[in-house]
Amino acid sequence: MNEYRASITSVPNSLFGMGNPLLDISAVVDKDFLEKYGLKPNDQILAEDKHKALFEEIVKKFKVEYHAGGATQNSIKIAQWMIQDPHKVCTFFGCIGEDKFGEILKQKADEAHVDAYYYEQTEEPTGTCAACITGDNRSLVANLAAANCYKKDKHLDLKENWKLVEKAKVYYIAGFFLTVSLESILKVAKHASENNKLFTLNLSAPFISQFFKDALMEVMPYVDVLFGNETEAATFSKEQGFQTEDIAEIAKKAEALPKVNKKRPRIVVFTQGKDGTIMTKGDKVETFPVLKIDQKDIVDTNGAGDAFVGGFLSELVQDKELEQCVKAGHYAANVIIRRAGCTFPEKPDFH
Repeated sequence: MNEYRASITSVPNSLFGMGNPLLDISAVVDKDFLEKYGLKPNDQILAEDKHKALFEEIVKKFKVEYHAGGATQNSIKIAQWMIQDPHKVCTFFGCIGEDKFGEILKQKADEAHVDAYYYEQTEEPTGTCAACITGDNRSLVANLAAANCYKKDKHLDLKENWKLVEKAKVYYIAGFFLTVSLESILKVAKHASENNKLFTLNLSAPFISQFFKDALMEVMPYVDVLFGNETEAATFSKEQGFQTEDIAEIAKKAEALPKVNKKRPRIVVFTQGKDGTIMTKGDKVETFPVLKIDQKDIVDTNGAGDAFVGGFLSELVQDKELEQCVKAGHYAANVIIRRAGCTFPEKPDFH
């Protein structure tokens, strides 16, 4: 599988991420709160009018914590944390507002040693995401606001910004960004494909496969590594007419979808919470058990999927075997679920 690995060790700006930078407003809530706003215990959705009051109520009624969030940004930070040195191996692009929350995101990216280049605008405030936690479930409601204002011509196309894209060898974009700027994703994906670099994408949430299917399938031919969890995989299968609920079969069928860069086979990686992670490899599908954890040690599963991807990418960008990438993903997720939000201790202990 050597044709598949990126031929680099860690150099600055070698891993590039682009997505929705959000400030997570996270709280342990009750069932009544979920019911009041029509939320499923474990889901990710975009805020509608009926959720407007939720953002005020969660702050008034529950003990909230603020964490820098946004799926892609979380993964990029985790990757940088796993790598440690040098700093700024990871680049991140996204849009924020010129406000207090935007300043917090800038400060947090800086503390995480991520090379963040935000497109700052004044029309919309910095985006937020309410993480409504009950037990080991989390229901995410994202109010994209500024994150939705990312513009290819105003940011990605600028010469000094595009140079950073060109410096990278591995690219990661969460499916969530498909709702914001398909043209930005396609520009990056095509660059990766034309230069035999690795472009990776996450299914991110069931609603992406359902309501942004056309955009998703426009990007799919450029995807070298596809990430997702069991729920997202099942929805993707249904929407694509795969006619199977078997996760290994879904992975195989996703792997076989048309692909532009024929030099490398597509790799599909599906996590299943506490059950094993599925990965396609050639015509085989392998299962990797996750690290055992006692239920009482789980603080918050929000960010577990992002952490898995961050761990995986941290090894991928260092030219490691795919099995090692999965191991790193499992390690990072195991660390994250013991803590509130997508936060981590000072240094990783991964070998």
